[in-house]
Amino acid sequence: MKKTFVLVVLFVLPLVAYLFFASGVNNFGKLPVLTENVPDLNTLGADISLENKISILGFLGKDVELKKGSAFNLNQKIYKRFYEFRDFQIVMVVPKGMEEKVTILKKELGDLADIKGWKFVFGSDADITTFFGGLNTNIDLDDNLGTPYVFIVDKTRNLRGRTNDEDEGVKYGFNTISVAELNNKMEDDVKIILAEYRMALKKNNADREK
Repeated sequence: MKKTFVLVVLFVLPLVAYLFFASGVNNFGKLPVLTENVPDLNTLGADISLENKISILGFLGKDVELKKGSAFNLNQKIYKRFYEFRDFQIVMVVPKGMEEKVTILKKELGDLADIKGWKFVFGSDADITTFFGGLNTNIDLDDNLGTPYVFIVDKTRNLRGRTNDEDEGVKYGFNTISVAELNNKMEDDVKIILAEYRMALKKNNADREK
């Protein structure tokens, strides 16, 4: 029994993982680039970057308490499935003055998962408006500078999404209020972009060995 378990761990699980990633790429191809050269977070005075990271970018706004449900959905349905990937992060942009409310939110999220991959960036109202405009989407911030939608930004600061979504046509962001959308669309798209980088890394390693 012990030998069988060891064989499963050594051979079967890696094969399942490979098929998991390969199937996403084969079924959907690469995730389309919708906006190139998204502004980096240093425009908000942050000491973290979108560069060289696969980022889920969101905007909590000033009504942080009302956005908790969305944050918990994102945490449970997306973050907990992918946070162990080294270059994966969730970045929430929040207006200055909301630091105390964010501290409470982080504590509550921390009760559910290791939140080392959650980052919070604070900026002025004007800077957040300008930064969001750089995403060049068909989505608007509300009066509190927030939105329930989150965005996938790749390692070279390109916004990724869908150009032929069955419901929206061009899909820039994912609605965190909808658990179904997180499960049925966003999870697939995050898998695809992680698979892209995984396969590119394998190719680079193989080229070096030639």
